[in-house]
Amino acid sequence: MAKLNKEVDIVRGDVIYDDGVHKFIWLGWEEHEEEGLVQVNQYLIENKNVGVILDPGGVHVFPRVVANVSRYVDLERIQHLFFSHQDPDVSSGVALWLSVTSAKVYISKWWVRFLPHYGIFDMARIVPLEEGGGRIQLPSGDALEIIPAHFLHSVANFHVYDPRSKTLFTGDLGAAIFPKGQRYPYVEDFESHLKLMEGFHRRYLASNIVVKKYIEKISRLDIERIAPQHGAMIYKKEHIQRFFNWLSNLRCGVDIVDEFYK
Repeated sequence: MAKLNKEVDIVRGDVIYDDGVHKFIWLGWEEHEEEGLVQVNQYLIENKNVGVILDPGGVHVFPRVVANVSRYVDLERIQHLFFSHQDPDVSSGVALWLSVTSAKVYISKWWVRFLPHYGIFDMARIVPLEEGGGRIQLPSGDALEIIPAHFLHSVANFHVYDPRSKTLFTGDLGAAIFPKGQRYPYVEDFESHLKLMEGFHRRYLASNIVVKKYIEKISRLDIERIAPQHGAMIYKKEHIQRFFNWLSNLRCGVDIVDEFYK
Protein backbone atom coordinates (compact mmCIF):
# COMPACT_ATOMS: atom_id res chain seq x y z
CA MET A 1 0.00 0.00 0.00
CA ALA A 2 1.15 3.53 -0.71
CA LYS A 3 2.50 5.72 2.04
CA LEU A 4 0.35 8.45 3.52
CA ASN A 5 0.84 11.79 1.80
CA LYS A 6 2.53 13.24 4.88
CA GLU A 7 5.20 10.53 4.66
CA VAL A 8 6.23 11.27 1.06
CA ASP A 9 9.11 13.51 -0.02
CA ILE A 10 7.41 15.17 -2.99
CA VAL A 11 10.70 16.43 -4.46
CA ARG A 12 12.50 13.06 -4.44
CA GLY A 13 9.41 11.05 -5.36
CA ASP A 14 8.41 7.62 -4.10
CA VAL A 15 8.87 3.93 -4.89
CA ILE A 16 5.33 2.72 -5.54
CA TYR A 17 6.22 -0.95 -6.05
CA ASP A 18 9.39 -2.98 -5.40
CA ASP A 19 9.73 -6.77 -5.41
CA GLY A 20 13.53 -6.83 -5.60
CA VAL A 21 13.61 -7.30 -9.38
CA HIS A 22 11.06 -4.78 -10.60
CA LYS A 23 10.25 -1.27 -9.40
CA PHE A 24 7.59 1.29 -10.34
CA ILE A 25 8.69 4.75 -9.22
CA TRP A 26 7.00 8.13 -9.11
CA LEU A 27 9.63 10.79 -9.89
CA GLY A 28 8.33 13.65 -7.74
CA TRP A 29 7.58 17.32 -8.34
CA GLU A 30 9.36 20.65 -8.33
CA GLU A 31 9.74 21.90 -4.77
CA HIS A 32 7.98 25.20 -5.42
CA GLU A 33 4.71 25.50 -7.33
CA GLU A 34 4.90 28.00 -10.17
CA GLU A 35 1.94 30.15 -11.19
CA GLY A 36 0.41 29.02 -14.49
CA LEU A 37 2.60 25.90 -14.84
CA VAL A 38 0.82 22.60 -15.53
CA GLN A 39 1.68 20.12 -12.77
CA VAL A 40 3.00 16.86 -14.24
CA ASN A 41 3.99 13.38 -13.07
CA GLN A 42 6.74 11.26 -14.56
CA TYR A 43 7.33 7.59 -13.76
CA LEU A 44 10.29 5.21 -13.99
CA ILE A 45 10.00 1.45 -14.32
CA GLU A 46 13.26 -0.24 -13.35
CA ASN A 47 13.56 -3.92 -14.23
CA LYS A 48 16.83 -5.77 -13.60
CA ASN A 49 18.74 -2.48 -13.91
CA VAL A 50 17.06 -1.46 -17.17
CA GLY A 51 14.91 1.68 -17.18
CA VAL A 52 11.67 2.70 -18.89
CA ILE A 53 10.44 6.29 -18.45
CA LEU A 54 6.75 7.05 -18.93
CA ASP A 55 5.95 10.55 -20.27
CA PRO A 56 9.39 12.04 -19.49
CA GLY A 57 8.05 15.58 -19.71
CA GLY A 58 9.13 18.90 -21.12
CA VAL A 59 12.28 20.99 -21.02
CA HIS A 60 11.27 22.76 -17.82
CA VAL A 61 11.22 19.60 -15.67
CA PHE A 62 14.18 17.85 -17.32
CA PRO A 63 16.83 18.66 -14.63
CA ARG A 64 14.65 17.37 -11.78
CA VAL A 65 13.57 14.24 -13.64
CA VAL A 66 17.14 13.38 -14.65
CA ALA A 67 18.33 13.84 -11.08
CA ASN A 68 15.62 11.58 -9.66
CA VAL A 69 16.02 8.92 -12.36
CA SER A 70 19.76 8.80 -11.64
CA ARG A 71 19.05 7.84 -8.02
CA TYR A 72 17.72 4.49 -9.25
CA VAL A 73 19.41 3.65 -12.56
CA ASP A 74 22.29 5.00 -14.64
CA LEU A 75 21.16 7.05 -17.63
CA GLU A 76 22.95 4.69 -20.03
CA ARG A 77 20.62 1.94 -18.76
CA ILE A 78 17.48 3.83 -19.85
CA GLN A 79 16.41 1.81 -22.88
CA HIS A 80 12.82 2.94 -23.47
CA LEU A 81 11.07 6.33 -23.48
CA PHE A 82 7.29 6.11 -23.75
CA PHE A 83 5.18 9.11 -24.82
CA SER A 84 1.42 8.79 -24.40
CA HIS A 85 0.77 11.61 -26.88
CA GLN A 86 2.24 14.76 -28.43
CA ASP A 87 1.53 17.52 -25.90
CA PRO A 88 4.58 19.62 -24.88
CA ASP A 89 4.20 18.79 -21.18
CA VAL A 90 4.66 15.14 -22.21
CA SER A 91 7.22 15.25 -24.97
CA SER A 92 8.93 18.59 -25.57
CA GLY A 93 12.04 17.35 -23.74
CA VAL A 94 12.50 14.41 -26.12
CA ALA A 95 15.64 15.84 -27.78
CA LEU A 96 17.30 16.24 -24.37
CA TRP A 97 16.48 12.66 -23.42
CA LEU A 98 17.85 11.32 -26.68
CA SER A 99 21.06 13.27 -26.06
CA VAL A 100 21.71 11.68 -22.63
CA THR A 101 20.44 8.13 -23.28
CA SER A 102 20.54 5.56 -26.06
CA ALA A 103 16.85 4.80 -25.56
CA LYS A 104 14.19 4.11 -28.14
CA VAL A 105 11.16 6.43 -28.28
CA TYR A 106 7.66 4.93 -28.40
CA ILE A 107 4.97 7.27 -29.71
CA SER A 108 1.93 7.03 -31.97
CA LYS A 109 2.74 6.91 -35.67
CA TRP A 110 0.47 9.93 -36.08
CA TRP A 111 2.76 12.10 -33.94
CA VAL A 112 6.11 11.10 -35.46
CA ARG A 113 5.76 13.91 -38.01
CA PHE A 114 5.58 16.41 -35.11
CA LEU A 115 8.94 15.38 -33.62
CA PRO A 116 11.02 17.69 -35.86
CA HIS A 117 9.24 20.59 -34.12
CA TYR A 118 10.88 19.32 -30.91
CA GLY A 119 14.29 19.12 -32.59
CA ILE A 120 14.24 15.46 -33.69
CA PHE A 121 15.18 14.81 -37.31
CA ASP A 122 16.91 11.41 -37.05
CA MET A 123 14.13 8.82 -36.80
CA ALA A 124 16.42 5.82 -36.28
CA ARG A 125 15.45 5.48 -32.60
CA ILE A 126 11.75 6.20 -33.02
CA VAL A 127 9.27 3.30 -32.70
CA PRO A 128 5.95 4.43 -34.28
CA LEU A 129 3.04 2.76 -32.51
CA GLU A 130 0.22 1.33 -34.60
CA GLU A 131 -3.39 1.95 -33.59
CA GLY A 132 -3.68 -1.26 -31.57
CA GLY A 133 -0.70 -0.56 -29.28
CA GLY A 134 2.10 -3.01 -28.59
CA ARG A 135 4.50 -4.30 -25.94
CA ILE A 136 7.80 -3.33 -24.36
CA GLN A 137 9.81 -6.42 -23.43
CA LEU A 138 11.69 -6.32 -20.12
CA PRO A 139 14.83 -8.25 -19.05
CA SER A 140 12.91 -10.30 -16.46
CA GLY A 141 10.71 -11.79 -19.18
CA ASP A 142 7.79 -9.55 -18.26
CA ALA A 143 6.35 -7.13 -20.80
CA LEU A 144 4.59 -3.79 -20.52
CA GLU A 145 1.33 -3.58 -22.46
CA ILE A 146 0.77 -0.46 -24.57
CA ILE A 147 -2.99 0.04 -24.62
CA PRO A 148 -5.00 2.23 -27.03
CA ALA A 149 -6.65 5.22 -25.36
CA HIS A 150 -7.46 7.26 -28.45
CA PHE A 151 -9.41 10.51 -27.98
CA LEU A 152 -8.72 10.44 -24.21
CA HIS A 153 -7.87 13.21 -24.80
CA SER A 154 -5.46 13.15 -27.73
CA VAL A 155 -6.71 11.75 -31.05
CA ALA A 156 -3.77 9.32 -31.03
CA ASN A 157 -3.11 8.29 -27.46
CA PHE A 158 -1.82 5.29 -25.49
CA HIS A 159 -1.60 4.08 -21.89
CA VAL A 160 0.73 1.51 -20.33
CA TYR A 161 -0.19 -1.44 -18.11
CA ASP A 162 2.55 -2.96 -15.98
CA PRO A 163 1.27 -6.46 -15.08
CA ARG A 164 4.02 -7.17 -12.58
CA SER A 165 3.19 -4.19 -10.35
CA LYS A 166 -0.46 -4.16 -11.50
CA THR A 167 -0.15 -0.45 -12.27
CA LEU A 168 -2.03 1.31 -15.07
CA PHE A 169 -0.36 4.48 -16.35
CA THR A 170 -3.23 6.53 -17.73
CA GLY A 171 -1.66 9.66 -19.18
CA ASP A 172 -4.18 12.50 -18.94
CA LEU A 173 -7.01 10.21 -17.84
CA GLY A 174 -7.35 10.70 -14.10
CA ALA A 175 -5.88 14.19 -14.28
CA ALA A 176 -6.71 16.58 -11.44
CA ILE A 177 -6.11 20.31 -11.15
CA PHE A 178 -4.87 21.23 -7.66
CA PRO A 179 -5.53 24.60 -6.08
CA LYS A 180 -2.26 26.33 -5.27
CA GLY A 181 -0.72 24.97 -2.08
CA GLN A 182 -3.00 21.92 -1.94
CA ARG A 183 -1.26 19.27 -4.05
CA TYR A 184 -0.75 15.69 -2.81
CA PRO A 185 0.64 12.56 -4.51
CA TYR A 186 -1.93 9.96 -3.36
CA VAL A 187 -5.73 10.08 -3.30
CA GLU A 188 -6.90 9.62 0.28
CA ASP A 189 -10.35 11.27 0.08
CA PHE A 190 -11.89 10.21 -3.23
CA GLU A 191 -15.00 12.42 -3.01
CA SER A 192 -12.93 15.56 -2.52
CA HIS A 193 -10.51 14.51 -5.25
CA LEU A 194 -13.33 13.88 -7.71
CA LYS A 195 -14.16 17.59 -7.65
CA LEU A 196 -10.60 18.33 -8.83
CA MET A 197 -10.93 15.90 -11.75
CA GLU A 198 -14.37 16.76 -13.06
CA GLY A 199 -13.69 19.97 -14.98
CA PHE A 200 -10.76 18.56 -16.93
CA HIS A 201 -12.49 15.32 -17.88
CA ARG A 202 -15.74 16.98 -18.99
CA ARG A 203 -13.90 19.36 -21.32
CA TYR A 204 -10.94 17.32 -22.59
CA LEU A 205 -12.34 13.81 -23.21
CA ALA A 206 -13.98 13.37 -26.61
CA SER A 207 -17.24 11.66 -25.60
CA ASN A 208 -18.78 9.11 -23.28
CA ILE A 209 -18.84 6.58 -26.14
CA VAL A 210 -15.05 6.70 -26.30
CA VAL A 211 -14.76 6.40 -22.52
CA LYS A 212 -16.95 3.28 -22.50
CA LYS A 213 -14.87 1.68 -25.29
CA TYR A 214 -11.73 2.23 -23.25
CA ILE A 215 -13.19 0.85 -20.02
CA GLU A 216 -14.37 -2.23 -21.91
CA LYS A 217 -10.82 -2.65 -23.21
CA ILE A 218 -9.18 -2.52 -19.79
CA SER A 219 -11.85 -4.48 -17.89
CA ARG A 220 -9.72 -7.65 -18.15
CA LEU A 221 -6.79 -6.06 -16.29
CA ASP A 222 -6.01 -6.59 -12.61
CA ILE A 223 -5.36 -3.00 -11.52
CA GLU A 224 -4.09 -2.15 -8.04
CA ARG A 225 -3.06 1.44 -8.75
CA ILE A 226 -3.67 4.16 -11.33
CA ALA A 227 -0.78 6.49 -12.16
CA PRO A 228 -1.93 9.55 -14.15
CA GLN A 229 0.26 12.19 -15.78
CA HIS A 230 -1.40 15.00 -13.80
CA GLY A 231 -2.81 14.99 -10.31
CA ALA A 232 -2.60 12.18 -7.75
CA MET A 233 -2.20 8.42 -7.88
CA ILE A 234 -5.20 6.23 -7.04
CA TYR A 235 -4.20 3.12 -5.12
CA LYS A 236 -7.24 1.83 -3.22
CA LYS A 237 -9.29 -0.82 -5.03
CA GLU A 238 -12.57 0.80 -4.05
CA HIS A 239 -11.36 4.18 -5.31
CA ILE A 240 -10.24 2.65 -8.60
CA GLN A 241 -13.66 1.06 -9.12
CA ARG A 242 -15.44 4.30 -8.21
CA PHE A 243 -13.26 6.20 -10.66
CA PHE A 244 -14.15 3.87 -13.54
CA ASN A 245 -17.83 3.90 -12.56
CA TRP A 246 -17.77 7.69 -12.54
CA LEU A 247 -16.11 7.78 -15.96
CA SER A 248 -18.64 5.35 -17.40
CA ASN A 249 -21.44 7.79 -16.63
CA LEU A 250 -19.61 11.00 -17.50
CA ARG A 251 -21.03 13.26 -20.20
CA CYS A 252 -18.04 14.95 -21.81
CA GLY A 253 -16.69 16.54 -24.99
CA VAL A 254 -19.24 16.42 -27.82
CA ASP A 255 -21.89 15.20 -25.35
CA ILE A 256 -21.96 18.66 -23.80
CA VAL A 257 -20.93 20.75 -26.81
CA ASP A 258 -24.08 22.88 -26.60
CA GLU A 259 -22.76 24.33 -23.33
CA PHE A 260 -19.89 25.95 -25.22
CA TYR A 261 -22.05 27.73 -27.81
CA LYS A 262 -24.52 29.56 -25.59
